[in-house]
Amino acid sequence: MATGRRHDQFTNYLALPYGLICLLWLGLAGFLVGSFAFWFGGRWLSPDLDTNSRPSRRWGPLAWLWTPYRKLVRHRGWLSHTPILGSACRLFYLASMIAMACWLLQPLGAPAPQHLAIKLQQCWLLQRGLCIAALGGLEASAWLHLIQDGDPLPWRR
Repeated sequence: MATGRRHDQFTNYLALPYGLICLLWLGLAGFLVGSFAFWFGGRWLSPDLDTNSRPSRRWGPLAWLWTPYRKLVRHRGWLSHTPILGSACRLFYLASMIAMACWLLQPLGAPAPQHLAIKLQQCWLLQRGLCIAALGGLEASAWLHLIQDGDPLPWRR
């Protein structure tokens, strides 16, 4: 199992090659979106958000947002350390927290959660390739993490 520092190093090294693949497919925008998504996924949306880890601490003053997630998800469990499902779980959790914050802050002028959902749907319809590059980068960085931990297939444990 790799250390947090090792995970960060490999994420930094491999964000560029992933971005170059996206560059060939989608041009400069693909490169920027793909490499950033890979880097962000590895450093901020890591499977290790289920512990008090480097990725958790990177959220700074917002790190407390991940406390319920840590209490709900067992470390290295099937909800955090499973390909595709783990990333989907973290994205769903983050989207739920953003929607809740918008709902609570609506009296102060924050957009309604429904408005954000519509914007996300429009983004998917108008920029599907970039959305796929972003989701692919998030998932590829998660796979990198799981492979370094030696457990890309949780049912083999």
